[in-house]
Amino acid sequence: QVQLIESGGGLVQAGGSLRLSCAASGRTFSTYTMAWFRQGPVKEREFVAAVTGSGRYTYYADSVKGRFTTSKDNAKNTVYLQIDSLKPEDTAVYYCAAGIVVGNRISDRAYDYWGQGTQVTVSS
Repeated sequence: QVQLIESGGGLVQAGGSLRLSCAASGRTFSTYTMAWFRQGPVKEREFVAAVTGSGRYTYYADSVKGRFTTSKDNAKNTVYLQIDSLKPEDTAVYYCAAGIVVGNRISDRAYDYWGQGTQVTVSS
């Protein structure tokens, strides 16, 4: 079992930055691909970013490339999402997820464990 706890959300003006963190329990953190998803108002949950178990490879949705950066610290059992140049359309609940992913890493069905989410609100 893996438990995930996100933090770092908040209210920020457009153009600002936030750093989200996701702390994981368990001793096998390095084996999990970690991903970030978000769900905005009246929107379906969507893939944002993922990082492989080793932290070596990262993947991003086209809508966030160049503004979002994810990283993984296996020594701290923590994954991060740095969000820069925030836009009002980035307003959403952000979730981190963990899974042993062997296929489509942008599908939420690839992930077995989910955090409770952290709210990010961007004002214009």
